Amino acid sequence: MQDTSKQYDAVISTCRSLFINKMKDYGSAWRILRLPSLTDQIFIKAQRIRGLQQNNERKVDEGEVSEFIGIINYCTMALIQLEKGVVEQPDLSLDEATALYDDKIALTKQLMMDKNHDYGEAWRDMRVSSLTDLILQKLLRVKQIEDNAGKTLVSEGIDANYQDMINYSVFALIHLEN
Repeated sequence: MQDTSKQYDAVISTCRSLFINKMKDYGSAWRILRLPSLTDQIFIKAQRIRGLQQNNERKVDEGEVSEFIGIINYCTMALIQLEKGVVEQPDLSLDEATALYDDKIALTKQLMMDKNHDYGEAWRDMRVSSLTDLILQKLLRVKQIEDNAGKTLVSEGIDANYQDMINYSVFALIHLEN
């Protein structure tokens, strides 16, 4: 599991760098996005990945890697929005946003390490296409929870689904790198 931790950190380092650079370009404009808007952005990225996996022809020269990175960063933004709420104007400095990003990723990585221990790194035997399908399933669950005004009877909340999507995306990126 030591390799998993290092591989996870390497993937997140790439995602974090992009998040920081986009914060430098755009500030925290994403803070105005409501959760369903973030969910829809993630859904579009997951659908594109699935399309890339199923189609032989690509008309845009971006592959799965950039889309999985986008899923990780949008899910992290969603976790921040869950905690901080939506605002009418950008309100976070680069340092504040980065600290929140790091906090959400640390919690998500710990969840991964705990599940990885219990599941015995089963993800290593999974296909990237299966991880994509699991992300899409989680997105459909989140959409349903959002449509139910956040209420669930027996299911985990939206935050756990975003965390799972981050972890599935990290696993996919580790697979794609190897």
